[in-house]
Amino acid sequence: MTVEIGQPAPDFSLPDQSGTVVSLGEVRTTRPVVLVFYPFTFTGVCEGELCGLRDDIARYESAGVQVLAVSCDSRFAQAKWAQEQGYTFPLLSDFWPHGATAQAYGVFNDEKGCAIRATFVIGTDGTVVDAFHTDSLGTAREQARYEEALAKL
Repeated sequence: MTVEIGQPAPDFSLPDQSGTVVSLGEVRTTRPVVLVFYPFTFTGVCEGELCGLRDDIARYESAGVQVLAVSCDSRFAQAKWAQEQGYTFPLLSDFWPHGATAQAYGVFNDEKGCAIRATFVIGTDGTVVDAFHTDSLGTAREQARYEEALAKL
């Protein structure tokens, strides 16, 4: 990964599944952010991971943390998926320019044209507090790793 712990998190503004533009710079001034890059909407491993976040959202809310999930899919696909799965956190579309935010974080897979499974925990000062990823698109992140990351805030 290009962006490492202790470095400033690259700012971005991306549309969510409703078309509302979400800016990292604005969100992180009021609360820490767990930024979750995932490869593809409507895929099994991604669904499992995001459903895990959905089912555990109270943990993030009680910690005052905003979860933001990012993929290179269109916001329209994300809107349909969010509705079907009941995701209450923003799914951000890094669709155009394709993968620009994933590239800024160093987590874009050029061969597949998608983000890898990578997570960045960003403090209110804009610094990356923790970061982790998996080595394979088919390997889910462990939920316990999120607990460790939240403890660093």
